[in-house]
Amino acid sequence: MIRLFSHYVPGRLIALAGLEAMLLMFSAYVGISLHLFAPGAELSGFNAGGPPQAAAFAIGMLIVITGMGLYQPEVWEDVQSVLVRLVAAFALGYAVARLMSHVAPSLQLAADALGTTMVVALAGSVLIRAAFYKWSSARAFKPRVLVLGTGSRVMQLAELAERNQNHEVVGFVSLAGQPAKHYVPSARVLPTEPGESLLSIAQKHKIDQLVIAVRDRRGGGLPIQQLMECRLKGIKITELPTFIEREYRQVLLELINPSWMVFGDGFRQGFFRTLVKRLFDLIASGVLLLVALPVMLVTMLCIYLESGAPVFYRQRRVGLGGREFTIYKFRSMNSDAESDGTPCWATANDERTTRVGRIIRKLRIDELPQIINVFKGEMSFIGPRPERPFFVEQLEKQIPYYSLRHSVQPGITGWSQVRYPYGASVDDSIEKLQYDLYYVKNHGLFLDLMILIDTVEVVLWGKGAR
Repeated sequence: MIRLFSHYVPGRLIALAGLEAMLLMFSAYVGISLHLFAPGAELSGFNAGGPPQAAAFAIGMLIVITGMGLYQPEVWEDVQSVLVRLVAAFALGYAVARLMSHVAPSLQLAADALGTTMVVALAGSVLIRAAFYKWSSARAFKPRVLVLGTGSRVMQLAELAERNQNHEVVGFVSLAGQPAKHYVPSARVLPTEPGESLLSIAQKHKIDQLVIAVRDRRGGGLPIQQLMECRLKGIKITELPTFIEREYRQVLLELINPSWMVFGDGFRQGFFRTLVKRLFDLIASGVLLLVALPVMLVTMLCIYLESGAPVFYRQRRVGLGGREFTIYKFRSMNSDAESDGTPCWATANDERTTRVGRIIRKLRIDELPQIINVFKGEMSFIGPRPERPFFVEQLEKQIPYYSLRHSVQPGITGWSQVRYPYGASVDDSIEKLQYDLYYVKNHGLFLDLMILIDTVEVVLWGKGAR
């Protein structure tokens, strides 16, 4: 993982994006060249485009490709999904480029140059991804990890490691003096010789990184001298909470303690950061309102024709600092959905949802009126999902550190929304909180932009909607 502006990004993702950026630039120059030297073409000046147009094309296509989820590890191994999304990305990119030619003609390629560019770029992208997937398991992209400790702290890591694409957890080592009971499968515990050093074990298994997952470190429970030997040989040493945060981009509740949060990095607030975030909120919300206004008007008409007034749904939510506010959404359920007065979570195929409601919830159109809350300063465009006071009161009693999510403004979309499906239970709330804490700890403009682009994928492919 590579840290960019407080956010961790997989190294092989950056490598793939870099290769595709060069491919897109090259494809643009191929399209420009073929246009300029075609029979009958005017050769004076860059009438088909030049470096600025090529750069604008590459940046725009990278955003579209990212929005299609083509840099998400979970779709990398599904060849059919990759091909479908690639074709969809380039079709959408072509449509957007033609549309933008009327908005910013000075940055657009000529029409026939654009067509050639798209064909070359799509073919090249297919070839690059085929080659990249074949070699992405190389050690430079997938470091080998050894975990010190087999206790209860590593249970969730063992489960996460089975689905991970960015590193390889070679195994777990039980240290002398630690409890004999293993909380990971016995097959994952590496056998060791009596008196064998950590350095010897690491070199035997070609380890790149050691993760410290030992709970009790008093009385010599942690072999500091052996860890120092490993460090001097170039093997990275990482604490388990930091490793989970970096590699899985969430903060596991069972691993953290107040001292880790107080003395670690992150959790930064300040006037400049608040100002930048507010400007981002206003710009993003203003653009979304202009683009989505026709959709919102049609939605209002459809809701009214199906089930009458009211068209909007108002509900009390908990925001920054635990203060309550009224959130606005398009009504997607029957007017008497909670006629007994008892709040309840939405479920899959909820019978209370109207026909129009099922569509707008799937496409996240029901969330659009929250733009009003952003303009009023009650919400941010990006942030943890605001929850209802009834559920907040329950969850704060059951989940430690739950109130920390209220240290930043809630958002229309957020890190937990794009990384985890809809939550409808206490267990789901715990999982989403772990992503929310990662956002609270590492939020910034770069992470907000990544979430905004990932939200496009969530909407386009209907991930996690209910």
